[in-house]
Amino acid sequence: MTQLTTLDATFLHAESGSTQAHIAGLGILDPSGLPGGRLTVAAVAELIRERAHLAARPLRQRLVEVPFGLDRPYWEDDPDFDPVRHVSEVTLPAPGTDEQLAEAVAALHERPLDRSRPLWEIAVVHGLSGGRAAVYVKAHHAAIDGVMAAETLAALLDLSPEPRELPADDAAPLRAPNPLSRLGTGLLKTALHPFRAALSVARTAPYLDEVPGLAALPGVARVTHAVQGALGREEVPEAPRVSAPPTPFNGPVGPHRAVAFGDLPLDEIKKIRTALGGSVNDVVMAVCASALRTWLDKRGALPDGPLVAGVPVSLRRGDAADEAGDAGNHVSLMSAPLAVHVADPADRYAAVREDMERAKRRFVGSSGVWVRELSGVVPAPLAGPVARLALSVLPGLPVRPMNLIVSNVPGPQFPLYLCGTRVLAYYPLSVVTGVSGGLNITVFSYDGTVHVGLVSCRDLVPNPGELIDHLDDAMAELRSLSEA
Repeated sequence: MTQLTTLDATFLHAESGSTQAHIAGLGILDPSGLPGGRLTVAAVAELIRERAHLAARPLRQRLVEVPFGLDRPYWEDDPDFDPVRHVSEVTLPAPGTDEQLAEAVAALHERPLDRSRPLWEIAVVHGLSGGRAAVYVKAHHAAIDGVMAAETLAALLDLSPEPRELPADDAAPLRAPNPLSRLGTGLLKTALHPFRAALSVARTAPYLDEVPGLAALPGVARVTHAVQGALGREEVPEAPRVSAPPTPFNGPVGPHRAVAFGDLPLDEIKKIRTALGGSVNDVVMAVCASALRTWLDKRGALPDGPLVAGVPVSLRRGDAADEAGDAGNHVSLMSAPLAVHVADPADRYAAVREDMERAKRRFVGSSGVWVRELSGVVPAPLAGPVARLALSVLPGLPVRPMNLIVSNVPGPQFPLYLCGTRVLAYYPLSVVTGVSGGLNITVFSYDGTVHVGLVSCRDLVPNPGELIDHLDDAMAELRSLSEA
């Protein structure tokens, strides 16, 4: 049996009429080699049918609830699984521009997934200009994290137009415990919860200043430093002490989304890294900082200090133990200042490098334990209402946990194929909430290009495509700096 972890369940609890907790990707394809130059729903459904068992979280698994919500749900194989029920198609009106595609994808991205069946959907999009097609893939964050999403894509994709040989599906069907067993386990866990919660709080105490929003509160850093000293951990670096300033994209999040996507050349990013020092991720963060600075300055909303970016970090080790363990989310969140307030490009890049290095040093010292521990402090029957209350109340408080999410997921640097069609680009799309901010920037490197996917609350940032233009300007700025 496989039960959701407390972090997995948190993504379920976070959903409301204005917040959906799924992650997605938009693949751009060249279907010219297919019969009629068209990728069909039947072909995609058959691919899923053949390869569902290869995915990091098998695509045929559905949620099974515990009576009275006394415990976290379980996963089991859906006896009525049919991939055709999960695959749809959309045809764009002429001329099929990227802007039209972004609007169609935004409408798909704001729709919730059906929890009565496996938590994923695919939409095949026809009618793109230049004879292209697109595939929008959506899966719930309760089922997979960013690394697992990449692994699932790898299971569906091939290294050539010809499909590879597949291993047999010899796994026994996964079944959740019967309702009486689930109820009994839930009652036992409820009785033991106060002790488990106390242990989680104790394990979190040395790292409270890593929790977004808490580091800026008076006394928190002093308390955590004292706890670390008592535990003999004086060498742990201090977490950055910054508070998230007000911005136009921080506030209550509505139900509608806006989407934009664009490309950055990976070879140029590597040249900038070589010339200016740092890492590829430092360059990506600096590009985002410069683009956000321009966007905020045009609106007269440039803050006096840095933004606070939440940076997701995978905790997967990639070893046999990890593979044998649960397939739930293994992710934490690192808070990092984003120096949009620094006017000089060279100084801004240096500040981003220094801030990221400091945040990483602190994260290494704690492994982001607070995310896993705090997600289990509230007992299961109350976890949903408490999570939704927090998402509705926190955006209105003077202290903001963060301004936005910026995520960087490395991908393969060679071409891949879906149903015989070459994948030309892949744009990741993620989650926005009132707590994490109404703007999410996720990048994915693939085949020599960094593909950038932006998702925003349409009420707060109605045209995220403007930020894509600013990313290009920011790259030009860093290119000039590296060549000087």
